[in-house]
Order: sequence, then C-alpha cells, then structure tokens
Amino acid sequence: MVIAAFITGTNPTLEEVSDVKTAVSEAVTNSIIHGYRDKEGKVVINATVTGRKVYVEVIDYGNGIEDVKKAMEPMYTTRPDEERSGMGFSFMEAFMDKLEVVSKPKEGTTVKMWKEIGAAGRQFE
Repeated sequence: MVIAAFITGTNPTLEEVSDVKTAVSEAVTNSIIHGYRDKEGKVVINATVTGRKVYVEVIDYGNGIEDVKKAMEPMYTTRPDEERSGMGFSFMEAFMDKLEVVSKPKEGTTVKMWKEIGAAGRQFE
C-alpha cells in the first residue's frame, strides 16, 4: 500500500497501481519465505520516482540465491513443501517493465524493478 501511495504523483491507472503492488508484494513474499525461511530478518524497500518512471528495490539479507537464472524459471521453487507455485519472478517480470535480481548466497538478495507509468507496451530504457 505504501508503494501505491508513493506512485500516485505519476497519475497511474488502477491497473498500473495493481501491477506495481503485485510485483512488490511478490518480491517481499519471496524475501520472507525464501530469504529468511523460518527466522526473523529485515526486508528493505527503496523506491524513487523520476517523472513517470518508477524504480523499486526490495532487499533482504537472508539466504541468498544459489542460481538466480534457475530461480527465475517459471514453476521453479525451493519450497515445494509449502505448496509454492514458483511463479513469483514470472509475475514480477509480467507486471513490471524491467526486472533485475542480484543475489549472493548467505548474504541476501536485491530485486530491482522498473516501470514507466503510462508507457503501456513500450520498452523501458
């Protein structure tokens, strides 16, 4: 909800607000479920708006990802025991214009996402 309020200055459509909220929610959920598993930890969200361009990063200092490319494959999950769908990164990619994941095992993960409000169908640069 904070991100939704944060981007209101860009005059987003309801669909664009929903897209950004969904992508951020997926990133935060991944941080909690996969980054920290069953322990406590901090999830940091940084966001900037420049004109109509929105940049959001979600950072955890948890387990990190061994193989980012593999983790980003649709249906891949490290938590099948919890009935995870393995679609988190796929949703983030679908709802945002650009997605980048930087991770180091045992150090954490940063998910970087960009979206240009009002760009419907254009490639983010």
